[in-house]
Amino acid sequence: MKYLFLSIFLLAVGHSFAQIPDAVYSPKIKTALLYRTGNQLTPPIIPLGATGALELHFDDLDANIKSYSYTYQLCNADWTPAILSQFDYVTGFSQQRITNYRVSSIAFTRYTHYTATLPDRNSIPSRSGNYILKVFLNGDTSKLIITKRMMVVDESSTITAQVQQPFNGQIFRTHQKIQFKVALNAKLNVVNQFQQINVVIMQNYRWDNAVTNIRPSFFARNVLEYNTENDAVFAAGKEWRWLDLRSLRFQSDRIERAKYNNTSTDVFVKPDANRSSQRFNFFKDNNGMFTIETTESVNPWWQADYANVTFTFVPGNNVPFPDKDVFIVGQLTDYNLNDSAKMVFNTEKGAYERSLFLKTGYYDYCYATIDKKDPKRKASFEFTEGNYWESENLYTILVYYRSLGGRADELVGVTTLNSRTDRPGW
Repeated sequence: MKYLFLSIFLLAVGHSFAQIPDAVYSPKIKTALLYRTGNQLTPPIIPLGATGALELHFDDLDANIKSYSYTYQLCNADWTPAILSQFDYVTGFSQQRITNYRVSSIAFTRYTHYTATLPDRNSIPSRSGNYILKVFLNGDTSKLIITKRMMVVDESSTITAQVQQPFNGQIFRTHQKIQFKVALNAKLNVVNQFQQINVVIMQNYRWDNAVTNIRPSFFARNVLEYNTENDAVFAAGKEWRWLDLRSLRFQSDRIERAKYNNTSTDVFVKPDANRSSQRFNFFKDNNGMFTIETTESVNPWWQADYANVTFTFVPGNNVPFPDKDVFIVGQLTDYNLNDSAKMVFNTEKGAYERSLFLKTGYYDYCYATIDKKDPKRKASFEFTEGNYWESENLYTILVYYRSLGGRADELVGVTTLNSRTDRPGW
């Protein structure tokens, strides 16, 4: 009994700590991407049973050949590991070797590009839900190199939604509210919708500000309505800033200057000013994401080069924020609000600076602040970009279901809507 209690305790403790779903554990690994096949601007969400639906790409700056493999970890809606054996959610082999790689050519920066199309037919997730794709070295799962979120959906619900302005006068012009209904399939045995149904809403495929644990305001038969005033509300932000880095020789409109060394390139982006007081101006953007592209070679994956790119943000009156840290945010930093994305104030220039090692492509980015005393480290665009109800954003609604006595959350519904087209009057 003593050993049984100890085993149960250790299992519960291990289950209580969520893994880091999106992370790169080696400084030599760059440009790790996972997206739906053929479209870099899509999230890794695939239907149950699909094969070859996702593309994985990453570069290894050691520029030699290594043995990389990948596996899957099933997680619950909150990204804690599910208490299930891998045999319960993977059909076929639990690990797959990455055999497709190519050494870079033309580029100053030497690297080896690895790619895989997954799920492989020999290793397929057999349950719907959240998964962490784990890439590791030399067949040793403890030698993690990359972790990436992916989702497998078994459509068992229908979601109808629209974007509205909040009724609250304080956020009426700065936020966006999502109102939606979920019609559950009859095959889902829902006895307690508060315990068995979990809804998550993402803005622009971001997890750092996702809204979770939303409760339905009305439930009738198999239809759940979500129309509370304060639950599904997001700061609208503004259209993202852009950087065209598809060529390192042709300096696009956002590049101030470039320095060409014998083995590397340094690019300096034109200083960015505070936009929070500027009027809203719509232009098409990629909602914080980036694409790997090049205008000077055939294949951007192994012929594109890297550059040290320096971003500069100029605060009002060239004075630093007294109680806030400034970060550069977007897919280019994986929305990680850590030291790698934190900007440093240059007293001589009166501006914040941060250099990133980026591959040629087209990038979206913004600047955000975090209150130094905020224990939740919540990022805000209020003091750097501004929030405007008119902004164009993508919202993705994820519906999870857990059966009675079930040990893992199933993803049973996904829909994505646009704040400019999916709202009343448009």
